[in-house]
Amino acid sequence: MEKLRQDIRANQFERVYLLYGEERYLVQMYKNQLKKAIIGDDTMNLNQYTGKGLPVQEVENAVMTMPFFADRRLVLLEDTGLFKSSDEQWSNLVKSIPDSCHVLFVEQEVDKRSRMYKTVKECGYCAEMTHPSMQQRTQWILKGFGRYGLKITQSALDSFLEKTGDDMENIRNEMEKLASFCMGKEGITKEDVDFVCTEQIENRIFDMTQAVAEGKTQYALELYADLLALKEPGMRILFLIARQMNQLLCVKEMEVGRQNKDQIAAALKVRPFVVNKLLGQARQFTIDQLTSCVERCVELEEAVKRGNMNERIAVEMVLLSIANREYHA
Repeated sequence: MEKLRQDIRANQFERVYLLYGEERYLVQMYKNQLKKAIIGDDTMNLNQYTGKGLPVQEVENAVMTMPFFADRRLVLLEDTGLFKSSDEQWSNLVKSIPDSCHVLFVEQEVDKRSRMYKTVKECGYCAEMTHPSMQQRTQWILKGFGRYGLKITQSALDSFLEKTGDDMENIRNEMEKLASFCMGKEGITKEDVDFVCTEQIENRIFDMTQAVAEGKTQYALELYADLLALKEPGMRILFLIARQMNQLLCVKEMEVGRQNKDQIAAALKVRPFVVNKLLGQARQFTIDQLTSCVERCVELEEAVKRGNMNERIAVEMVLLSIANREYHA
């Protein structure tokens, strides 16, 4: 991402860029910044295309058209799916982009083995937007609240980080809500965060697995029903449960290996207070039980994908397996 910032500051641009990755906030931010830097508010020299099955000849005509009373033309292509294939026509088009035009691809996912990815990497720059580290998120949050003239206590910051997760768009939205609520106050407290901020699904998954670990299976099923009422897909819930159990397994193995909390936090890229919560839950299981739970999640996920099981039933069976500490040698 430093490369993008340098190009924008220097007003010197590659002929082609690819922006992609899990952190959609950064993808959109850099898309808008590049667009603004390359052509400003000039819509006469902007061609935009969205979706799969784009006509390559039409896009090529736009790319080869000289800019109108300007130095540069921008062709913006989003969600094309081209980076999962090996289309020679598109690859040749990228190689022939003239100096008067810049092409910006914005994609959800890419295959780095594809011809298009390799061509763009050779002819321009590919930027993968990943979630920022815990330290980067913390600095961003503190700076954001600082712009509102607000300070936040450590306990409030910990709670805010836990509730908002690692998605920057969600963090920004929750930050705006919390700042508006706390305007005129001396600072932000944990009580403010708990009252204003929305719990992320990952935290509800933790509560669900905690409930079954404590033998509160009925409560866990009620939490699951709440998630379904919020239109959360069953497969996503199953995936998150599997990820949670796998994280507990990692924590358990590192603790048995005599790694301390700071080492575990660094390995998992989470804050120490999160490690404390994970350790508390992991200590209610053996390594064999956690391993079996992870394997059970994989089995049931495959059964759903094959059409042999309903998503809702699969999640309920996983929760019951965790509650019963099922272990298969």
